[in-house]
Amino acid sequence: MSFLVLLLVIWTEKFSGWRLRIQRDRYYLGELARLEASPRLAKEPWLVLALWILLPALLLTLLLMVLKPVAYGLLALPIHFLVVVYSLGRGDLQATMGPFRDAWRRGEEQAALHVAERDLGVTAENAPSLLEKVQAHMLWQAFQSFFAVIFWYFVLGPAVALSYRLLALAAEHSKVPAVAERAAQLRHAFDWVPVRLLAASFALVGNFVAVTKVMVHELLNWHISAKQLIADVGHVAGEIPEPVVGAEGVSSLNSLWELLLRSAVLWYAGFALWTLFY
Repeated sequence: MSFLVLLLVIWTEKFSGWRLRIQRDRYYLGELARLEASPRLAKEPWLVLALWILLPALLLTLLLMVLKPVAYGLLALPIHFLVVVYSLGRGDLQATMGPFRDAWRRGEEQAALHVAERDLGVTAENAPSLLEKVQAHMLWQAFQSFFAVIFWYFVLGPAVALSYRLLALAAEHSKVPAVAERAAQLRHAFDWVPVRLLAASFALVGNFVAVTKVMVHELLNWHISAKQLIADVGHVAGEIPEPVVGAEGVSSLNSLWELLLRSAVLWYAGFALWTLFY
């Protein structure tokens, strides 16, 4: 069932707008704010996260256990699908980057700086460093929006995929610094394995030798963030040249996107083989 759900997720991403309709966070963020405002939980950030993440995960697990023996598990299929789609990242990465790509292609550095800050939340002091940060942003968003989610869904099921997204929402939207900090720590732990698998995928579909040189030093490094690691590995795997303004700079973004697509195909092929033989 897992592989079928992942195929449906790809179809949804490419040919429908369902994801934007399913991903409604207002209720969950409201619950998070309510828990954080509770006087009894004000000094218990771990308890806030436990109530906000573990309760939905446990309820989802119980629901799937009840539905599993019914109609050969077919009733659980739409639940799996909805949870995975909800757990994907927010927004359309390619559409969001469109204004930046247009400004960069025209060579309008000030316009590129403005739209990068407005649309991507990326700031920089100059144009070359801006392009590098946008490249890193694209790689990170693709990883946390898609690869990390499908990894945890395929390995441990929809409850863990949902927990990953709720952790990400807590880290990004919590109004209590202690809660956001704990959520970021847990998210770092969740990212540790899938980001290294994606780096290995980059080696197989990109520059193997260059990626290997980076991973020799960073493979077991607990302290490097997933965002930094995937940026470093993606840059060498895609053989990205020095940042320049104009069409050549945009082509570097295209190269990274193609690298991500090849990695996604590799992952799906691996999932298919695992499903077939195990």
